[in-house]
Parts: sequence; C-alpha cells; structure tokens
Amino acid sequence: MSLTAKDKEVVRAFWAKVSSRAGDIGSEALSRMLVVYPQTKTYFAHWKDMSPGSEPVNKHGKAVMGGVADAVTKIDDLNAGLLNLSELHAFTLRVDPANFKILSHNILVVMAGLFPKDFTPEVHVAMDKFLAAVSRALSEKYR
Repeated sequence: MSLTAKDKEVVRAFWAKVSSRAGDIGSEALSRMLVVYPQTKTYFAHWKDMSPGSEPVNKHGKAVMGGVADAVTKIDDLNAGLLNLSELHAFTLRVDPANFKILSHNILVVMAGLFPKDFTPEVHVAMDKFLAAVSRALSEKYR
C-alpha cells in the first residue's frame, strides 16, 4: 500500500498536533513493546533497566520518535531518507526487521490512546500506512 497525497497530508497534519509529545509516545510505545513482546528485549540486553519508563527506555523511545519525525519530513522518499537508519539497523545492530512492524503497531496504539479525538479512522489509516512504509524503508538494506 503506497501513501497517497491525501495520506501524506493527513500524516503531516496529525504529526504537527502530536509531535510535542513525541518523547512520551516513544517511551510508552517502547515500554509497551518490551512488555507485550518480551522477545524484543534481546536487542536491549545491555540496558540495566528495561522496565516501563526507565531511563534507557525513555531515551531510546525519544530517539525512535526522532526517527519518525525525520521520516515525516522525508515522506516523499523514505527509502533514500532513511538509508542511514536502515544500514545501522541491518549491518550494525542486526535487528530483525519484523520488530519494526511490532514497534509501529505499538506507536499506533499509544497515539490512539493519547489523542483519541484526533485519532480518527482517516488518521488511523494514514498513520498505519505511513508507519508500514517506514518499516519497509528501514528493512531496505536487509534485501
């Protein structure tokens, strides 16, 4: 599913509303992922504390959402725009690309919970397509 011009417009508008809470979204989404999908903890074994809201979780959640913010600005060419992140996750961190989809799902859940009035069905579809496109772009170097 590719992003239409309307999807991109909806993503940009929704991001403008929620971006001030990006750190909270990232921390909660990552916390949720580590609890609901405990197999994802293997990538963070070097952290002393993986509990929800811990310092490493908050820090990485903020970094993840920094990547999402960057992706919003590069929405017209995500593969090129996220090339460095794709290479980092594929060659250095060796993250299973299936985890991008898991984290994307958790980001959607958190956004829906934090912004129930703004997270309309139209926003849900556009953000889901956008995060799927981000996941595909991050998986590009695995091919």
